[in-house]
Formats: sequence, C-alpha cells, structure tokens
Amino acid sequence: MKRFYLPNILKLAIVLVFAGSPALASPCDQLKARPDQWIKREVNALVSVALTFYERDSAQRAYERVIDQISGVITKCGLADDTTLRSKYPEFLDFITTVGLQRRPDHELGFTVTDERYFAETRQYVGIPDFLLTPDFLRAVSRYETLPQAKGILRRLNANRSAESQLIFFSYESRHLGTPDNDNSFRRLLIVVPENTAQGIPEKWVQFGITDPGARLRVRNVSVVAARPRSDSTTSVYFKDYFRTYQKNGAITIKGRWELGAGDDNCASCHKSGILPIFPVAGSVNKDELPLVDQVNRRFLNYLRPRFDNYLDATKLGPGLGSRAVQISPQQNVRCAECHNTDKLGSLSWPMDSTIISSYINGGQMPYEFQLTAVERTRLYRRLVQDYFSIDEANPGILKAWLLGKDRAEKVEQ
Repeated sequence: MKRFYLPNILKLAIVLVFAGSPALASPCDQLKARPDQWIKREVNALVSVALTFYERDSAQRAYERVIDQISGVITKCGLADDTTLRSKYPEFLDFITTVGLQRRPDHELGFTVTDERYFAETRQYVGIPDFLLTPDFLRAVSRYETLPQAKGILRRLNANRSAESQLIFFSYESRHLGTPDNDNSFRRLLIVVPENTAQGIPEKWVQFGITDPGARLRVRNVSVVAARPRSDSTTSVYFKDYFRTYQKNGAITIKGRWELGAGDDNCASCHKSGILPIFPVAGSVNKDELPLVDQVNRRFLNYLRPRFDNYLDATKLGPGLGSRAVQISPQQNVRCAECHNTDKLGSLSWPMDSTIISSYINGGQMPYEFQLTAVERTRLYRRLVQDYFSIDEANPGILKAWLLGKDRAEKVEQ
C-alpha cells in the first residue's frame, strides 16, 4: 500500500482548520458565536413555565429549575460580561440576574443585598411602634373576641395625639391572601400610623392577623409596610413580617419572622405598588368604620411612583400586565399601564401573584371606574394574561417581546 506524506505546513493548516471548526469549539464558544437561537429558546421556556407557575403554585420548582439553568449558563460562559451579547439582549440578562437573586438562600426577599443586611439597614423604618407592643394591647389583639378591647386602647391613644398624628384603624376580612403563618386566615386589624417627620419615622401600615371567631389556633403574623417620601417625588417602600409567640404563662412576644428562622417571602412580587389599597369582603367592616376604609385608600394615592430604594430596580423586570390596550367592547378599551407604570403605581410585572390580580379584576375593583359585567371581567382577565405570557412567534406577548429587545428595536425604528 502506497503511503502519502504531507508537508509539515500542510499538516498545520489542517490542524488549524479543525481546531476552528464549530463542531470542536466549546459549548460556550458556540453559544457566543450564535446566541440568537439559544436566547429565543430560553425565553420561550422561561415565559412558558412562568405562566404555569402563575396559574399553579405546584409549578414553582419547575420554574426555579429553569431560572437556575439559565443563570448557570450565563455564569459559566461569562455572558453577562459579553459586550456583544449585552448590547443585543440587555433586558434578558438583567431580568435573569434580578429574578435569580431570590434563588440564593440568603436573598429570599429578592433584593440586591442579603436579607440580613436589608433588615439591618431598614430597621428604623419597619419597626413596630412601642405603643402597639404593650402586654395589654397584644393580649387584646390576639383574638377576635377581644378585638373591641384592642380598638378601645387605640381610641384612648388617639385622645392624646394631635390631629395630624391620629391613628386610623379598622378591622376587616381580606379578599385575597391568608397570613404567612396561616393560609386560611383572612381577618385583619389595620392600623395606619402617620409619619413623624421630626423623628424621621415614615408612615407605617401595621397589620395584625386576627384569629377567626371561636378558633383556638392563634394567628401569629404582624406585617409592617412603611412609605417614605423622597426628594425626587418618588416613594421608598419597606417591608417586614413579624411573628407573635404565645408563651405558656400568657405572655406574648414579637420578633421578626426572619430573625426567628422562619424564612421570608418576596414582598415585591405582591406589592408592585408598594402599599396596597384595601378592598374588604363585603359586610366585614363595621358600619362606623367604613369611612375609614375610604380614608386609607385616599391616603394610598399619596404614595405615587413607588420605589424599593436601592434594593430592587423594578425597571429590570420589564413592562407589566396590561401594557397593551385590550378591547372589551366596541366602546371600551382597557390599558392597565395607564396607571400601573413606573411613574405612577408601579408596573404589574413578573413575578406577580395571580390571586391578587384575578381577585381585583374579577371582584370588580379593577380596572378603576369601569362598569363591566362578570362575563366581560372574565374575558378581560384571560386576555390580559394571554397578552402578557404569549410565546407566539408571530405575535409574542409583552414579556417575551421585551426580553428579546423587540420593544427597544421598535422605538429605534420610530
């Protein structure tokens, strides 16, 4: 058999050709060379599983696996620092970085700093006022049957407070969510504590979970949401959940849920507007307290342009539900983003809570001042969800289009 010998220069040329072949390049090199296909595939997977998680809590682990997988590739391949990729898909990279924060065990709140650091830095804003921590008040507010006594204590406190520092309080039953310690607990006592500018204390909405009538199992949760006006006409919002501990000797103590090792939740996923308006179950508010519900909801409108201080840049979560107009009748169009945008009440962007959104729409509270039938509300809700989560290639939904940079491209063309 005749052998052929190649010159050394030709051998080197062949080696270089095969070394540069895409088939032999590393997976990261291949991805960087052709990122579009990978980005589109991952965006479709992400939006699809986000919709499933939005509709079913049982899909949380599947959603988290997708986030972890994408984040892992971005980290392994250094995609966040790839200037070419970042210039083309900044929305996608920033979004994954932002939602991926909550997957870290010390970032359950989903903020840019650890949970420990967040609570340390915001302690001055989210503390429960001392006058709500007295043994008498804590005993009275621990049960539905003694709730009138708790309100009596609050009225006596108001007798010694100035007109502008009056506590606003009422009890009600929530339409939406149970407390963090009891999904089936919907009774609340809300106390709005006006800000004290002299002491640098922001306005606080302090909410005690209340045990149902006759129930022996006591609700532990106490939530604080604080609103602090900023010089740029925005409102910084801060959160903290507390748990009450009922001692055998009758004493009641309160400590932060996180400090007790009970974990925490991503508050911003529900509180897109920071503080939420109150829409009680019909008939659950005493007649003499009904005007106070309107009063606190009018107060809510003072907290326009909510921000989460330096702990979360909500713009990295993109435009929200209802960013596109939805026609619900020949005469009426609904566009939620007219109010729910970064310059007003905050965008209803992912991650979001389906219980709250569906309850507000189907329950008649939103869209504001629209008179819609039950059928129209059901149709509107389905359309809003479809328009946001669609992965249709020809007509992508709000989230997919934004993640792929289509909104930015359209603005450039205009």
